[in-house]
Amino acid sequence: MRLTFLGAAGTVTGSKYLVEAGDTQLLIDCGLYQGVKSLRLRNRKQIPLDIGALDAVVLSHAHIDHSGYTPAIVRDGFRGPVHASQGTTDLCRVLFPDAGRLQEEDARYANKKGFSKHHPALALYDEADAVRALERFEPVAFGAWREVGDLRFRLRPAGHILGASSVEVEHAGHSILFSGDLGRDDDLLMHAPDPPGAPDWLVVESTYGDRLHEPSEPFVTLAGVLERTVRRGGVLLVPSFAVGRAQTMLYCFHEIFRRNLADRVPVYVDSPMATDVTDIFRRSPELHRLPEDQCSEVCDVAQYTRTPDESRELTARRGPAVVISASGMASGGRVLHHLKSLLPEKRHTVLFAGFQAPGTRGQALTSGATSVKIHGAYVPVEAEVLELDVFSAHADQRGLLDWVGRCERPPRHVFVTHGEPAAADTLRRLIVDEVGFRASAPEYKEVAELRI
Repeated sequence: MRLTFLGAAGTVTGSKYLVEAGDTQLLIDCGLYQGVKSLRLRNRKQIPLDIGALDAVVLSHAHIDHSGYTPAIVRDGFRGPVHASQGTTDLCRVLFPDAGRLQEEDARYANKKGFSKHHPALALYDEADAVRALERFEPVAFGAWREVGDLRFRLRPAGHILGASSVEVEHAGHSILFSGDLGRDDDLLMHAPDPPGAPDWLVVESTYGDRLHEPSEPFVTLAGVLERTVRRGGVLLVPSFAVGRAQTMLYCFHEIFRRNLADRVPVYVDSPMATDVTDIFRRSPELHRLPEDQCSEVCDVAQYTRTPDESRELTARRGPAVVISASGMASGGRVLHHLKSLLPEKRHTVLFAGFQAPGTRGQALTSGATSVKIHGAYVPVEAEVLELDVFSAHADQRGLLDWVGRCERPPRHVFVTHGEPAAADTLRRLIVDEVGFRASAPEYKEVAELRI
């Protein structure tokens, strides 16, 4: 087998791995680059492979940095199947059209306001491209082998979000396992990831490769932030990933109010995507820890806005409230309008509840920026800005090491990917020193010949 790293190498985004054996080409993940401009520009370039020769795509999970480039390759000529778990398929049916619409809306808004450097500003792909991509999906059950030419693969539960998988690819009796994004053993909502088994080669993510999660109690911590904001008469804005994080935040606020840790205030979810995903969460009790009756209570803790008019009314609200809105790194979507409204006032709080990739507004805000550029103009930052990783759906450094260490035998090599350079190199070193496995952090477009 041959493995080529076409994304998530030297960065925490744009996940893409090409596996080749004989005449078969299989792409594991097809993610969109996010963050710094130099990476985002890669989205505008054709993926460095012959798309027409690609036999199939396998998605580990639905997060856009692992799945969101799929409409672009379908637009550019890919006609093979896209394999994913049923949970990932259901989520992509929500995420893909929304991503296409969002890119179209952002392009229209940029053209209307004239703040884009491109004339006219163009969407990377549109809603029609996204719908065509969904026609290629073929759901795969966990644990079931599926043949693709000279290769075969199966999916293993990875925790993290609904439907998230590790992907095991096999050729001639030898296997390589792609971790995907690994969840936490102690996640509030999701089941723990399956152990890695006995792969010959291992590709492991390193999002939190150089960090440990804070040991604080999440409900008490969040309740304190809410109480402080309410005393100021402000709004608590939570920029949130629509998949996973939004549902975790709903669970947290449900528990805070149920345990009387803070006074009850209105909670709003201002994201059509997060609303649709919450509906999937409600319908899929087998994919998470919550019993069906408790899941309904959690989902009902919030009011959901769908239309632009409802969103605008919510943006104008000034009384104490919680607003959960996408995107989680403040890179686009309705949350930008809330940020423009709330950031200039000290009484409000903006709470980032997950990893912020370099180059995103979220990273700028959590690093202490005194102003951020939104829709072509700089907005002053007077509101309280916080970052809490107690809600992260990623395994931290210890969790990643423990998972790698559960291999039933030493892999021939471990490739450390999907992390910023410091995080990936730190985890690589610890895998070598503590676990005793050979490991490296590959570079973009690096090719590994996998020979026994």
